Amino acid sequence: MAKTYGGQQQRVMMQSPSNPLAIKTKKYAFEKNKYISLSMRQLIQKQWFWGFVPLGIIFLNVILNLTGAYKNWWIYVFAVLGAVLYLAFWAIQFTGVTQLAQYKQLFDKYRYEIDSRQILMKLSDQEGGVIKWDMILSAYKDKEAYILTMGKFQFIYLPFTIFTSENDKKLMDKILRDKGFIA
Repeated sequence: MAKTYGGQQQRVMMQSPSNPLAIKTKKYAFEKNKYISLSMRQLIQKQWFWGFVPLGIIFLNVILNLTGAYKNWWIYVFAVLGAVLYLAFWAIQFTGVTQLAQYKQLFDKYRYEIDSRQILMKLSDQEGGVIKWDMILSAYKDKEAYILTMGKFQFIYLPFTIFTSENDKKLMDKILRDKGFIA
Protein backbone atom coordinates (compact mmCIF):
# COMPACT_ATOMS: atom_id res chain seq x y z
CA MET A 1 0.00 0.00 0.00
CA ALA A 2 1.29 3.45 -0.80
CA LYS A 3 1.51 5.99 2.02
CA THR A 4 -0.51 9.18 1.66
CA TYR A 5 -0.90 12.31 3.74
CA GLY A 6 -1.68 11.48 7.35
CA GLY A 7 -0.12 8.04 7.24
CA GLN A 8 -3.10 6.48 5.47
CA GLN A 9 -2.55 3.94 2.77
CA GLN A 10 -4.10 3.72 -0.65
CA ARG A 11 -4.39 0.99 -3.21
CA VAL A 12 -2.31 1.47 -6.30
CA MET A 13 -1.94 -0.39 -9.54
CA MET A 14 1.02 -2.73 -9.56
CA GLN A 15 3.93 -1.00 -11.29
CA SER A 16 6.92 -3.18 -10.53
CA PRO A 17 6.96 -6.67 -11.97
CA SER A 18 7.01 -9.53 -9.53
CA ASN A 19 10.37 -11.06 -8.77
CA PRO A 20 10.51 -14.76 -9.73
CA LEU A 21 12.82 -15.39 -6.74
CA ALA A 22 10.49 -13.67 -4.25
CA ILE A 23 8.64 -15.47 -1.47
CA LYS A 24 5.06 -15.92 -2.66
CA THR A 25 2.46 -16.57 0.03
CA LYS A 26 -1.09 -17.82 0.10
CA LYS A 27 -3.89 -15.27 0.46
CA TYR A 28 -4.41 -14.13 4.02
CA ALA A 29 -6.66 -11.63 5.79
CA PHE A 30 -5.47 -10.13 9.08
CA GLU A 31 -7.97 -11.20 11.74
CA LYS A 32 -9.55 -8.39 13.73
CA ASN A 33 -9.14 -10.16 17.08
CA LYS A 34 -5.46 -10.74 16.32
CA TYR A 35 -5.04 -7.02 15.59
CA ILE A 36 -6.63 -6.12 18.93
CA SER A 37 -4.42 -8.55 20.87
CA LEU A 38 -1.22 -7.42 19.09
CA SER A 39 -2.09 -3.77 19.68
CA MET A 40 -2.77 -4.40 23.37
CA ARG A 41 0.53 -6.28 23.64
CA GLN A 42 2.37 -3.37 21.99
CA LEU A 43 0.61 -0.90 24.31
CA ILE A 44 1.65 -2.83 27.40
CA GLN A 45 5.23 -3.24 26.13
CA LYS A 46 5.52 0.51 25.48
CA GLN A 47 3.66 1.79 28.55
CA TRP A 48 4.25 -0.85 31.25
CA PHE A 49 5.88 1.70 33.57
CA TRP A 50 2.53 3.49 34.05
CA GLY A 51 1.51 0.46 36.12
CA PHE A 52 3.73 1.82 38.88
CA VAL A 53 1.41 4.83 39.36
CA PRO A 54 -1.49 2.86 40.91
CA LEU A 55 1.00 0.67 42.78
CA GLY A 56 2.68 3.78 44.19
CA ILE A 57 -0.66 5.24 45.22
CA ILE A 58 -1.62 1.99 46.94
CA PHE A 59 1.79 1.77 48.66
CA LEU A 60 1.53 5.38 49.85
CA ASN A 61 -1.97 4.69 51.17
CA VAL A 62 -0.76 1.59 53.04
CA ILE A 63 1.91 3.70 54.75
CA LEU A 64 -0.63 6.40 55.63
CA ASN A 65 -3.02 3.76 57.03
CA LEU A 66 -0.31 2.06 59.10
CA THR A 67 0.90 5.34 60.60
CA GLY A 68 -2.66 6.45 61.32
CA ALA A 69 -2.19 9.75 59.46
CA TYR A 70 -5.02 9.14 57.02
CA LYS A 71 -7.26 6.10 57.17
CA ASN A 72 -9.27 5.19 54.07
CA TRP A 73 -10.10 2.25 51.87
CA TRP A 74 -11.53 3.93 48.78
CA ILE A 75 -8.10 4.70 47.29
CA TYR A 76 -7.50 0.96 46.78
CA VAL A 77 -10.67 0.69 44.73
CA PHE A 78 -10.00 3.80 42.65
CA ALA A 79 -6.37 2.92 41.94
CA VAL A 80 -7.31 -0.52 40.60
CA LEU A 81 -10.40 0.84 38.85
CA GLY A 82 -8.33 3.54 37.14
CA ALA A 83 -5.84 0.99 35.80
CA VAL A 84 -8.62 -1.29 34.55
CA LEU A 85 -10.48 1.61 32.92
CA TYR A 86 -7.26 2.76 31.19
CA LEU A 87 -6.77 -0.68 29.65
CA ALA A 88 -10.47 -0.89 28.75
CA PHE A 89 -10.26 2.50 27.03
CA TRP A 90 -7.45 1.28 24.76
CA ALA A 91 -9.20 -2.04 24.08
CA ILE A 92 -12.27 -0.09 22.96
CA GLN A 93 -10.09 2.14 20.74
CA PHE A 94 -8.48 -0.86 19.05
CA THR A 95 -11.86 -2.52 18.60
CA GLY A 96 -13.13 0.70 17.02
CA VAL A 97 -10.28 0.67 14.50
CA THR A 98 -11.47 -2.72 13.25
CA GLN A 99 -14.94 -1.25 12.59
CA LEU A 100 -13.97 1.95 10.76
CA ALA A 101 -14.23 2.12 6.97
CA GLN A 102 -10.85 3.86 6.50
CA TYR A 103 -9.08 0.89 8.15
CA LYS A 104 -10.98 -1.74 6.14
CA GLN A 105 -8.03 -2.36 3.84
CA LEU A 106 -5.92 -3.39 6.84
CA PHE A 107 -8.14 -6.48 7.08
CA ASP A 108 -8.48 -7.29 3.35
CA LYS A 109 -7.22 -10.60 1.95
CA TYR A 110 -3.75 -10.14 0.47
CA ARG A 111 -1.24 -12.35 -1.24
CA TYR A 112 2.29 -11.27 -0.36
CA GLU A 113 5.41 -11.34 -2.51
CA ILE A 114 8.44 -10.63 -0.35
CA ASP A 115 12.00 -10.05 -1.52
CA SER A 116 14.98 -8.06 -0.27
CA ARG A 117 13.78 -4.86 -1.99
CA GLN A 118 10.13 -4.66 -1.04
CA ILE A 119 6.94 -6.34 0.05
CA LEU A 120 4.18 -6.52 -2.55
CA MET A 121 0.69 -6.79 -1.08
CA LYS A 122 -1.60 -8.02 -3.85
CA LEU A 123 -5.38 -8.07 -3.78
CA SER A 124 -5.33 -9.46 -7.30
CA ASP A 125 -2.76 -9.68 -10.09
CA GLN A 126 -3.51 -6.08 -11.11
CA GLU A 127 -4.31 -4.40 -7.80
CA GLY A 128 -2.19 -4.07 -4.68
CA GLY A 129 0.52 -2.01 -3.10
CA VAL A 130 4.22 -1.79 -2.45
CA ILE A 131 5.86 -1.48 0.95
CA LYS A 132 9.55 -0.67 0.91
CA TRP A 133 11.65 -2.17 3.68
CA ASP A 134 12.55 1.29 5.01
CA MET A 135 8.88 1.70 6.01
CA ILE A 136 9.22 -1.27 8.39
CA LEU A 137 10.33 0.02 11.80
CA SER A 138 10.81 -3.33 13.51
CA ALA A 139 10.09 -7.00 13.02
CA TYR A 140 10.10 -10.07 15.18
CA LYS A 141 9.37 -13.74 14.93
CA ASP A 142 6.64 -15.00 17.21
CA LYS A 143 5.82 -18.64 17.90
CA GLU A 144 3.26 -18.63 15.07
CA ALA A 145 4.08 -15.70 12.78
CA TYR A 146 6.37 -12.96 11.59
CA ILE A 147 5.19 -9.56 12.76
CA LEU A 148 6.41 -6.49 10.89
CA THR A 149 5.70 -3.20 12.66
CA MET A 150 5.19 -0.16 10.43
CA GLY A 151 4.21 2.33 13.08
CA LYS A 152 2.28 2.72 16.27
CA PHE A 153 -0.32 -0.07 16.18
CA GLN A 154 0.25 -0.78 12.45
CA PHE A 155 1.35 -4.32 11.65
CA ILE A 156 1.89 -6.75 8.85
CA TYR A 157 1.10 -10.13 10.35
CA LEU A 158 2.48 -13.09 8.40
CA PRO A 159 1.51 -16.41 10.00
CA PHE A 160 3.70 -19.39 9.16
CA THR A 161 0.69 -21.14 7.59
CA ILE A 162 0.64 -18.79 4.58
CA PHE A 163 4.15 -19.75 3.49
CA THR A 164 4.14 -22.47 0.84
CA SER A 165 7.30 -24.27 2.00
CA GLU A 166 9.93 -24.45 4.71
CA ASN A 167 12.38 -22.85 2.28
CA ASP A 168 10.18 -19.75 2.14
CA LYS A 169 10.32 -19.48 5.94
CA LYS A 170 14.10 -19.85 5.87
CA LEU A 171 14.37 -17.18 3.17
CA MET A 172 12.13 -14.88 5.23
CA ASP A 173 14.43 -15.45 8.23
CA LYS A 174 17.42 -14.59 6.04
CA ILE A 175 15.81 -11.40 4.71
CA LEU A 176 14.90 -10.25 8.23
CA ARG A 177 18.40 -11.06 9.48
CA ASP A 178 20.00 -9.19 6.56
CA LYS A 179 17.79 -6.17 7.29
CA GLY A 180 18.84 -6.32 10.96
CA PHE A 181 15.39 -7.03 12.39
CA ILE A 182 16.12 -10.41 13.98
CA ALA A 183 19.32 -11.96 15.29
